[in-house]
Amino acid sequence: MKSYTDYLWFNTERRREYICITDLLQNALEKSGIQEGMLLVSAMHITAGVYVNDDEPGIIRDLDNLLDGLAPLGRDYYHHRTGEDNGDAHLKSLLLHHQVMIPVTGGKLDLGPWQQVFYAEFDGCRKKRVVIKIIGD
Repeated sequence: MKSYTDYLWFNTERRREYICITDLLQNALEKSGIQEGMLLVSAMHITAGVYVNDDEPGIIRDLDNLLDGLAPLGRDYYHHRTGEDNGDAHLKSLLLHHQVMIPVTGGKLDLGPWQQVFYAEFDGCRKKRVVIKIIGD
């Protein structure tokens, strides 16, 4: 069994963005040479997330509305008493989670027919990192 590690860097132009990273993950998988195994992708910041879903603008808007309903921007969060203003971003990250594991079969990401992998940024406009860890043969 071997392992491979790579990193993606993002510096979004807006505070909140959803970026499809499926092709970037497939490129890392091809560089790794691993044919059978697992790929872990994890946002390395507490105000970002990674998720799998359809790459369809309506779903992304629905997700945005859901997250805003549960953790609205501008609310007086206890976290803001530290001098920060991103309490909503921390909660949105928790709701989506920070990482996903994807099976690798035949040197390809073994995703369903409509599944894509996204990086979700909730407190952007600064440099942030995502780790890719691939293990297998």
